[in-house]
Amino acid sequence: MKGSRSAPMNIRKLQKTVINALEAVKAREIENFDVRHLTTMFDRVIVASADSARQAKALANHLREDLRAVGGKIHGVEGEASGEWVLIDLGDIVVHILQPAMREHYKLEELWNQPKPRAPRKAAKTAAESAAATPE
Repeated sequence: MKGSRSAPMNIRKLQKTVINALEAVKAREIENFDVRHLTTMFDRVIVASADSARQAKALANHLREDLRAVGGKIHGVEGEASGEWVLIDLGDIVVHILQPAMREHYKLEELWNQPKPRAPRKAAKTAAESAAATPE
C-alpha cells in the first residue's frame, strides 16, 4: 500500500529534490504528473530524458545522493545497468529516466497524463418533468 511505502518526507520536498537533481545533471524534457486519480500505488510520476546510458546512470546516481542528503528513501532502482530506461521507486514518486528512443517508443506521457474525471452533473429537469411537478 502507498501509505506503508511512504518516506517520512513531504511529497513536495521530495518532488523538488528529484527535479533539482535531474536538472543539475542536465536531464531534458522533465515532466511531472499527479497520478493520484489513476492509481493508489503512488502519487507522482516524473519522466526525464537522458542523452546516453552514461548520463542516465549519472542522473540516477546524483538523484540517489541528493535524496540521501535530505533523508529520502529509495525503495528500488531498475535498469541502471543498461541505462536505456532507469526506474527509481521513491514510494510516493516513481521516476523514469529514459533515452529518447525508449521514451518515444513507450510514450509514458500518454499513459500518465490523463485528465482527472469530472464529477457527474445532475441531470437538468426537462420542461415536461418541471411542468408535471408544478402544482396547478
